[in-house]
Amino acid sequence: MRPRPRSLRWSSLLLTALVLSAPARAATTTETRFLLGTVVTITLSGLSDPRAKPALDAAFEAVAAVDQEMARRPGTALWRLNEAGGGVVSPELAEVLGASLEWARRTRGAFDPTVAPLLDLWDLLAGPHPPPSPVALRGALGRVGWERVRWNPAERRVDLGGTALDLGGIAKGYALDRAAAALRRAGVRDFLVDAGGDVLVAGSKDGTPWRVGIQHPRDSDALLRVVEPRDGVLLTSGDYQRAFSWQGETFHHLLDPRTGQPVRSCQAVTVWAPRPTAVPSAAVFLLGPEAGLALLASIPGTEALVVDARGQVRETAGFRRVAPARRDKDAP
Repeated sequence: MRPRPRSLRWSSLLLTALVLSAPARAATTTETRFLLGTVVTITLSGLSDPRAKPALDAAFEAVAAVDQEMARRPGTALWRLNEAGGGVVSPELAEVLGASLEWARRTRGAFDPTVAPLLDLWDLLAGPHPPPSPVALRGALGRVGWERVRWNPAERRVDLGGTALDLGGIAKGYALDRAAAALRRAGVRDFLVDAGGDVLVAGSKDGTPWRVGIQHPRDSDALLRVVEPRDGVLLTSGDYQRAFSWQGETFHHLLDPRTGQPVRSCQAVTVWAPRPTAVPSAAVFLLGPEAGLALLASIPGTEALVVDARGQVRETAGFRRVAPARRDKDAP
């Protein structure tokens, strides 16, 4: 079965925070805003107005700041950097850019922040249309390649070398980290932040674990599993998040920067990590099941669940320990 394309304007929720699945005995406050090109929902447990409002505002302001720096749209810091072909960047953008280039190195170019020309060529937000021609792909590939970027971290200065950056594969994790820091500064200890399906949890919901549903990659109405993760983050990449179909074939946004084509070796990858910036799930997806899981084995404290191209579920030995499955009859 081919993946069913979803709305391209709003990212599909690959993970679903099931914050309403259990009876609430203490105050729970939830707010949703549209940032980072997706739906961002923050839920606080044990806190109600008037204390909740300032904490929520601070967390959303932190996410909005990342959005204004790292989204690739006119007026943002990243857009200006791409237009100029380089320059001096802010400490925040420097941190994410440096991490992106390091992941490109570690994955030998499977994860590549210079993929922007390919994303523009495929134009996934335009809806169904013929895939790019070989000639057009070769032209775009000629502008892709992380090794062309000259990065001076001491001066926070970058020369893009004729490439253009897209930080979508890593910026949401950084935004989750900033939102969590803002909430902790406000004295909040029990919260959940869901940024388009990447979910960070801390503490508990009224003394019970937070529940998070992992979306089934081939059935939009079904969950692959409901888990109760420990403090940390679940990051998911899937071939159904931004996709369109043309003449019976589905094309999605997780592009191999070496071929320009969508990666076909996975349907979905969910990574658990203690910190949102520990590893981008897209890096695991783009490497494929074997190499992706091998990468995770080199990163202490990370676990993953991978759905391969045939729909078979693979998971690391510790995934059920850090994100135990909900088994009782009350699970959604």
